[in-house]
Amino acid sequence: MDLIRKTNIDFVSKRNTFFVTSIVLTVVGIALVAILGIDYGIDFLGGTQVTVEFKQNSATPDGVREAISKAGYGGAEIKSFGRPGQYLIRVTDIDQAGGTTTSNNVVQALRTTFANDEVMLLQSEAVEAKISSELIYESLLALVVAFAIMLIYVAFRFEFVFGLGAIVALLHDVLMAFAISVLFNKTGLLNLETSINSIAAYLTILGYSINDKVVVFDRVRENLAIHKGYTLSDVINISLNETLSRTLITGVSVLAALLVLVLFGGDVLEGFAFTMFIGIVIGTYSSIYIASSFVIWFNQRVRHKNVGDVHTATGKA
Repeated sequence: MDLIRKTNIDFVSKRNTFFVTSIVLTVVGIALVAILGIDYGIDFLGGTQVTVEFKQNSATPDGVREAISKAGYGGAEIKSFGRPGQYLIRVTDIDQAGGTTTSNNVVQALRTTFANDEVMLLQSEAVEAKISSELIYESLLALVVAFAIMLIYVAFRFEFVFGLGAIVALLHDVLMAFAISVLFNKTGLLNLETSINSIAAYLTILGYSINDKVVVFDRVRENLAIHKGYTLSDVINISLNETLSRTLITGVSVLAALLVLVLFGGDVLEGFAFTMFIGIVIGTYSSIYIASSFVIWFNQRVRHKNVGDVHTATGKA
């Protein structure tokens, strides 16, 4: 059922403005990430990570750090997040028991120091340094392979320029989602550290986003054969308007489910869900304003083709 019917929005006429704005925002976002730094999760750093909650909220970050240092875990990283009284503690120590002893020692030290408060252990994780380095390599490899496979798929199904446009849009989606997640993590409102969950979110964003772009490109291909006398810009505008209802309905449905996970999914799922939420919004935007706009730009500036002629611009009828 089409909830949005007979739209005639001129998406393409403002393509240069949106394209340049997106490039500027992406560059600024990545520059800020480089300046502020990335907070890596325990998956990539190695060590033991303990999440605790003080029921009476009597602890301070300095007090927690001092208690941990007295227990023999100097240089611990302390971070408050979530509700008041919740702290994420990361130490580089790990034992053969998989971090169990380390986490118990940390919690016991806090309970001794803050005897008048109730200290609850919410979560404990331990990763060896060797394993964390392997996870970094495998995560980056997964992203690169995903990009390559999607480029090949779209290039074979449609045309190389469409595959290139899809990859440019996907790269924009991941970089923007990454920058926003890293910067938002600095606020401390959500635990959005770069971890395996983050990589899973980015890969899921790639899958959702490429599906959205394939739908648009498939309609463009169909309309190229139907509207042979139209310009490439007109065909893309028609295709975007025809797929707008599907794009918005699908996007809103997914966003509603992700919003529930962000609000009620707990500490484990909120980072993944929030990153996905951002990625879906950006992916929907790029399907409309980035991917197709790049196809037009590529034909104009690189191929030096006249986009007023559909057959010349695309090489297909």
